Amino acid sequence: MGQALAFPENFLWGTATASYQIEGGTWEDGRGESIWDRFARIPGNVHNAETGDVACNHYYKYNEDLDLLTSLGIKSYRFSIAWPRLFPEKGKFESRGLDFYKRLIEGLEKRGIEPVATIYHWDLPQWIQEQGGWTNRDTIQHYLEYARVLFETFGNRVARWITHNEPWCVSFLGYGHGIHAPGVKDWNAAVKAAHHLLLSHGEAVKMFRGLNLTTQIGITLNLNDEYPASNSEEDLRAADRFDMYQNRWFLDPLFAGHYPHFQQNTVFDEFVSDWGFIQSSDLETISQPIDFLGINNYTGGPVKADKNTPIVQAVHSETDRPKTDMGWDIYPEGLYRVLKRVQSDYTGALPLYITENGAAFSDTVIKGRVPDDNRINYLQRYFEAAHRFIQEGGPLRGYYVWSLMDNYEWAFGYSKRFGLVHVDYETQERTLKASAYWYRNVIRCNALDAN
Repeated sequence: MGQALAFPENFLWGTATASYQIEGGTWEDGRGESIWDRFARIPGNVHNAETGDVACNHYYKYNEDLDLLTSLGIKSYRFSIAWPRLFPEKGKFESRGLDFYKRLIEGLEKRGIEPVATIYHWDLPQWIQEQGGWTNRDTIQHYLEYARVLFETFGNRVARWITHNEPWCVSFLGYGHGIHAPGVKDWNAAVKAAHHLLLSHGEAVKMFRGLNLTTQIGITLNLNDEYPASNSEEDLRAADRFDMYQNRWFLDPLFAGHYPHFQQNTVFDEFVSDWGFIQSSDLETISQPIDFLGINNYTGGPVKADKNTPIVQAVHSETDRPKTDMGWDIYPEGLYRVLKRVQSDYTGALPLYITENGAAFSDTVIKGRVPDDNRINYLQRYFEAAHRFIQEGGPLRGYYVWSLMDNYEWAFGYSKRFGLVHVDYETQERTLKASAYWYRNVIRCNALDAN
């Protein structure tokens, strides 16, 4: 056993969840329909036609779940707020929806756990989608109305506000590939949605500053290390296109005030004939200074050219790396490389947080225990990559493991288990996995045993 790898004194060890994935209580207390409620009910969209109607029943079991956080010694909890609970219909505000988050935040405060809130984690009210959703610039004003209620109600009680979780997924998976809600397959719509998401972020930051709040605001991006599978010109260009599509399309406007170009063209030019939806001051608004950047990272890997793949004409090539239950490469070096690249190319001294990292494995309860050494090994290696970045002077301030508990994994339904805590969806019984006990010890020691 080597020397322990110690983390900085005030390093924040956390865990994360999202409203639609855990809350259930879908039709309770006046909540309106979300795009995921609608999407999940369309045959063929979700594994086993499963919905988030009950999920982990967190809407009723939140106190029990907050006690789980306490038992693990969690310092900071990242959760998201369900927009349809607050604005179920156009022009209608539902105070009972806001009351749930009042109870949740009070519960965190009583337990001495720092609240971190994501304003938008994918559950757009269906009534907004029926007006075009994120392809409609008017959605920005609806978003600001929603954000204002949150800022004015909770403002300085939330340590860090995250405007959006993974706008790449919202726009490209939701409006381009159509494999996430709202299930649209139109790349012109996807690019427009991405722009409006980023613009709503910038406008929310301006509003936050105007309210003179003393806590922090930022955004979370899902970023991967995409590198060429070979030194061939085709693969080098393919990796560059993939990087533009995956990473730079969001990093560049946020931190450089412009969209990326690939030999004077974007990967989207054949789909977007009119870029008029980008107005003159939009990029100045999008690139408002923020207080931190959240990074979600799960995988990454080699990219090779493939002319049959739309948009990027590139695919990931197979590796011999071990994989998670999602089929994703386990690639901790990729996390380190993403952190180094973001710091050097975009953010400098800006505080960074890993707002999601974790792994799905096929976990089962055996005599009241859930052995998941594969998840422990995964987290150990990713934590080591984060530690390396910090040792080299990187401004990483915290790490949120995805997820507190098994939950509704979007189009995969309940078939993938990411949790530190096992959930029996029939009985709603929670069982701490071996990884939860291991993580509790990491938090208590603020250090890793070196392998």
